[in-house]
Amino acid sequence: MKRSHLAYSILAVGLGLPMAAQAAPFECPSRGGDIVFGQEANVNSLDQMTSNTISTRNIAMNIYESLMTRDENNAPILELAESMEESGDGMTYTFRLRQGITFHNGKPMTSADVAASFNRYNRIGLQRSTLDNVASWETPDPHTFIIRMKQAQPTFIEALSSFSVPIVIIPSEHENDERQQLRTVGTGPFRLLEFTPGSHARLGRFDGYKPNTAFEQRTGFGGYRVACVDTVTFRIVTEASARVAGLETGALQAVEDVPTRSLDTLRRNNAITLVPLQNWWIQIALPNTSTPPTNNIAFRRAVQAALGMEDIMDAATDGNYRLNVGFQFPNQPSYTDAGRETYNINDQARARALLRESGYRNEPIILLTNRDYPPMYNAALVMQQQLRAVGINANLRVVDWPTSVQMSQRLNSDEWHFYHTGWGTQPALGALATMQFLVSPNAAYRPRDNNDDPDVMAAWNRMNNERTADARQQGFADMQRLILERAYAYPFGALTKVQAVRSNVQGFVPFRIPRFSNVWIQR
Repeated sequence: MKRSHLAYSILAVGLGLPMAAQAAPFECPSRGGDIVFGQEANVNSLDQMTSNTISTRNIAMNIYESLMTRDENNAPILELAESMEESGDGMTYTFRLRQGITFHNGKPMTSADVAASFNRYNRIGLQRSTLDNVASWETPDPHTFIIRMKQAQPTFIEALSSFSVPIVIIPSEHENDERQQLRTVGTGPFRLLEFTPGSHARLGRFDGYKPNTAFEQRTGFGGYRVACVDTVTFRIVTEASARVAGLETGALQAVEDVPTRSLDTLRRNNAITLVPLQNWWIQIALPNTSTPPTNNIAFRRAVQAALGMEDIMDAATDGNYRLNVGFQFPNQPSYTDAGRETYNINDQARARALLRESGYRNEPIILLTNRDYPPMYNAALVMQQQLRAVGINANLRVVDWPTSVQMSQRLNSDEWHFYHTGWGTQPALGALATMQFLVSPNAAYRPRDNNDDPDVMAAWNRMNNERTADARQQGFADMQRLILERAYAYPFGALTKVQAVRSNVQGFVPFRIPRFSNVWIQR
């Protein structure tokens, strides 16, 4: 067996510390107070196992924890496990659990709870394909959890540590809670006090929380975490102007998004600190390939040929964007421009020729979008105009964000043809987390009866199982090329997100998810 020293070694590398360096753990400079966070989109469930929406993740990941998570640089680290041992043949992973961990209901956490969490995820977890290569799991004692593989998978720890749709650890008595009905009890630094869908979620400090002493500081969504404030209220504020006004008056202490047009004014306000994060998400539209005419590749390619990405992204972001081919950001080592010839074609004559080839007969085409996220809505508006310009009878269907997500996940649905969304957390986590969106059981392009494209699946399997990093990267490049050539997704470009806090809110660092541990109010 080889022992993994993920917890400390990756932290030291990520923060540029010498391996022998020791520092005092983080202590809150100030304790108490309340933070109200202006969240831009509705959330209708905090069931982190069965939701891949950022609006759920924003709240739930301050409540729940997993065996492993990612650090500030998105490298895997231990969280509820104190150690992990991988067998030499890659067929067994043994996790020793941190002791003294309790759930928010006061129950001590044991390996039985971990097994129950894996059981529920394997039954209804949204990305349960993470466990496809797993043969079984065992609990030889209350502090040990063992995973046995069907076959060695070099990327298993990368997949297991993803917080896109993580296997959060819940009390064993909640194992049979149905999809979107999970009772909200975790082990994180904050516990749920109150949740009103469409309005707010209020979290309070969990006084029984035990920080991870393998670290000295918060890193990513793990590390040494402390709840400095008494409460955090996630308030749903869908109007950008209302978020800005709340920030200016102090009714909101932090906001998820600041519109570009408000930046100059807010920069002059000494009571407000702007915290931008480039490459926030990839603006994207996904076709419904289970229903005509979007089940026709010539029609999907006609749409691809009609799209002009500069106009779409300019409208979506008020000009705060970068053109971006594919499903990773250019600053990432896994980035590839495979399939670039399909991107930003903007050729109306070519689009019309492909429409004739497809046999399209002016059927209404539904673009499913929402107003909660203005970039999605504005991208859909411009896409509608560009499709109408080539003779496609495109129409918007505008619902709230949770409803659009639910509609997009219905198998064999004929309610929509293109679904507008944004992929942010997943591209940041890497190619594997992103491309998992494009395979069953939740393939984003909705193949009829979940019958995946076999060529796409072959590339996906190579991404997961090839022995060398170069071969796995080639699998990713091949999968991206196939997805783009067969028009299973239309990535538009990457936008920059600007968040903001009141200047007395200290320790808030922009990340894929708003983190409120190690954040305090300066008095």
